[in-house]
Amino acid sequence: MASPRPVRTNKTEDQITAEVVERFEGTPDPRLRRIMQSLVRHAHAFVKDVELTEAEWFQAIQFLTRTGQMCSDKRQEFILLSDTLGISMVVDLICHRKDDGITESTVFGPFHREGVAEVPMGSNIATEDPNGEPAVMSGRVLDPDGNPIQNALLDVWQADSAGLYDSQHTETENLRLRGIFRTGADGRYWFRTSRPVAYPIPDDGPVGDMLKASKRHPWRPAHVHFLVTAQGFEHVTTHVFESADKYLLSDTVFGVKDSLITDFVRRETPDELAAGMGITGPFYRANYDFFLQPARS
Repeated sequence: MASPRPVRTNKTEDQITAEVVERFEGTPDPRLRRIMQSLVRHAHAFVKDVELTEAEWFQAIQFLTRTGQMCSDKRQEFILLSDTLGISMVVDLICHRKDDGITESTVFGPFHREGVAEVPMGSNIATEDPNGEPAVMSGRVLDPDGNPIQNALLDVWQADSAGLYDSQHTETENLRLRGIFRTGADGRYWFRTSRPVAYPIPDDGPVGDMLKASKRHPWRPAHVHFLVTAQGFEHVTTHVFESADKYLLSDTVFGVKDSLITDFVRRETPDELAAGMGITGPFYRANYDFFLQPARS
């Protein structure tokens, strides 16, 4: 005798959501279970809130497919999508809550590269950027009480005067406008570079299409990236922004924080530090101190 056919109810939208959530109840990893069930609830709530049509959902699938197809070893379109939706900054804020006075973090971005060499303090990382305006950055790496941190490593990278990172130049694989510096007993750092410039994120892909459709610009304010690490302290991944930049209030990836803004002051004649790095004419001078949080057990 055949088994009776299971009785199925006429499912509503909310019943579908509840059933999908229940299907993840047996997930052994409790963290994965929480993430997947919350993802289902919020994704379904979004679909129901906007009453998404089949055509719109298919368009979204095509958008995500194109986003993946744009990714390569030199470009990460999904990071750009995360950045421009503000998700990267929300994750950053959740994961890097700091005590008062500690240098704040911001988005890592898609242009950091491995294999950068440690170079002597005072080196010029902009030798391959002849059109850049000379700039000197200096400061200290300190603990919360203002004591210098010795052997702190500052991994530095930035875009060139054309607004491009080295990985965006197709004609060469050279690492440029990058360097790693190690502080001495006084915690000080200094190096020569080019004055940072504002630049648009790559907008020739699906993320750029989203920005155009939303009447949003793709620009980031001028900044220099820093990844600062020291034994016994929490690392900080951050930017130092130029105070005169017009995009500070509308950074397309929402990465600006007031505490990360500093002046790049134009000087007509080189001071002793600049002259020691080969600067003979006008240049820009910026100073920024990093305060690191002691590592927590």
